[in-house]
Amino acid sequence: MMDRLLQRFETILDPFEDEGEAPEDRAVNRSGHLDPLPDETNRFIWHFAKQAKWPLIGLLVTGGLTGLVEAIMFTGVGWLVDAMESSSPATFIAENFWLVAGLAFLTLIGRAIVLFASSVLEEQVISPSFYNRIRWQSYRRVMEQAYAFFQNDFAGRIAQKVQQAGQATGDFITTVLQTFWSFVTFIILTISILGAIDWRMSLVLAVWSLGYVWIVRNLLPKIREYGRASADARSVVSGRVVDSFTNILAVKLFDSTRREDQFVKDGFRRLVDATRRTTRALTTVRTTVAVLNGLMMTGVGWVAIAGWQAGTITSGGVAAALGLVLRLNQMSGWMMFNINGLVRNYGTIQDAVGTITRLPTLIDRAEAEPLEVTMGEIRYDGVTFHYGKGGGVIDHLDLTIRAGEKVGLVGRSGAGKTTLVNLLLRLYDVEGGRITIDGQDIAEMTQASLRSAIGVVTQDTALLHRSIRDNIAFGRPSATDEEVFAAARRANADGFIPTLRDPKGRTGYEATVGERGIKLSGGQRQRIAIARVLLKDAPILILDEATSALDSEVEAAIQDNLATMMEGKTVIVIAHRLSTIAALDRLIVLDEGRIVEEGRHADLVAKGGLYADLWHRQSGGFLGGEQEVEAAE
Repeated sequence: MMDRLLQRFETILDPFEDEGEAPEDRAVNRSGHLDPLPDETNRFIWHFAKQAKWPLIGLLVTGGLTGLVEAIMFTGVGWLVDAMESSSPATFIAENFWLVAGLAFLTLIGRAIVLFASSVLEEQVISPSFYNRIRWQSYRRVMEQAYAFFQNDFAGRIAQKVQQAGQATGDFITTVLQTFWSFVTFIILTISILGAIDWRMSLVLAVWSLGYVWIVRNLLPKIREYGRASADARSVVSGRVVDSFTNILAVKLFDSTRREDQFVKDGFRRLVDATRRTTRALTTVRTTVAVLNGLMMTGVGWVAIAGWQAGTITSGGVAAALGLVLRLNQMSGWMMFNINGLVRNYGTIQDAVGTITRLPTLIDRAEAEPLEVTMGEIRYDGVTFHYGKGGGVIDHLDLTIRAGEKVGLVGRSGAGKTTLVNLLLRLYDVEGGRITIDGQDIAEMTQASLRSAIGVVTQDTALLHRSIRDNIAFGRPSATDEEVFAAARRANADGFIPTLRDPKGRTGYEATVGERGIKLSGGQRQRIAIARVLLKDAPILILDEATSALDSEVEAAIQDNLATMMEGKTVIVIAHRLSTIAALDRLIVLDEGRIVEEGRHADLVAKGGLYADLWHRQSGGFLGGEQEVEAAE
């Protein structure tokens, strides 16, 4: 019954709501058009606070009511003491019925209602949904970033920033509106109540409040600074640990001297140093608060007893005063802990904002429309690209790949083969010239439609840590099981898939493959990637060392299916073994970002140029030095 009641509140906020995208952009799936998140910390916090206005106002109200209830309960103890002194045991209830009943109602029902409302708002409405909304919107902005963004940082570090942004922002807002406001309300009421008993008590509390403010202004900024450094250090540690685990095979094979341990240890050392600076500041603050609270309790206690001796304060007044300041002492220590958390959370938000609010560098134009591939002709017109370095990669390159043509890209390592492919996929924007498909400038088309029209198999095949079926259907999620099975058969993957079993007992197509497909061999991963492209059936096909991880027998078994797949498509092939591309319609030979030769295999061999040199080295069984032919730059 309680579960059903609480579930009603869990739908007040949508954890995945994001109004930062215009309907017209959503309709054509334009990339980079989400409203950016504010890049200043206070505006970032306010941006999300506005999205949960009414629940947060409710939290503010319940926080104030919590402080009010606390103050009345402790003051009520004084009223009861005075009532007991002025009544006999036999007449106490009759003479003070409404006082006793009121305090009982407040304790049993009023307090419970306030705490229930506060708990529902925090635990059912805000904590799961609001926190996740912050993470979700942060994640979406990060996913809008260009490929280069992820190349320049640890994946684990970026993920940590997204997680920390949601937790720290939610904690900061709820602490301010609930805990901090409840504390402030209690202080104001305590000063008012004690002032009514004896003005000297309120003076003591006023001086104490000034001391508390001084601590907050002068000692807590250091904690904020150290908290930001600690958050960054945690992200670095997370990134390094994830990097080690992701590349565990390389670590096992090459790190015999435990260099990786030292690299990760250095990250942990930075975290420990940052944490120690934070904890030193925390100890200073806690000690200062303890001394300040001791002076406050002693001062109020002395005034209360002196007043009682002088007959100006009743026994109930003394009991109320001492009860309030003892509670204030307890709350102030607890509140200082929460303020420390506020400051550290603020530093964490500052640290996360620097990463997740960056504007994407590669976005679709405001008028971008979906690409329509009718024939599949690809044209590079005066393309220049140097990775922003000013020179050294591709200069004014012109190349036309006719619709339905099968073209091989050949060249030494660093010649620009993979760069040309990445520019076609618009993983980077050209720095000069343009690339068109069927006469449509790809810079004017949506990235999503461009990449949906191109099927890619790369040498470095990375799979998602999901099921075999999900990986094959990743480019076409609407595919039926029969279509998935057919693609696996054509990729010669149906032989090993039924033998797979993951740690949770799932088998075959439902078995998960591990992070980046680590539980599969290189050849198995490549066959899954080929099955994925076969199922996608895009009009343009890029094969970058598509069969490099396959043995000759398996490669021969799927060659016919690859040939069938290439029929009617425009195909670009990059291959290490020149024999695998010798039969293509045309070979493009690149050197230092320029086309130096092109033609059919036999013609290029007869010409005696760079291609012939590479071919003779391979056919002679020698590949060496800078002449080595590779697929990836």
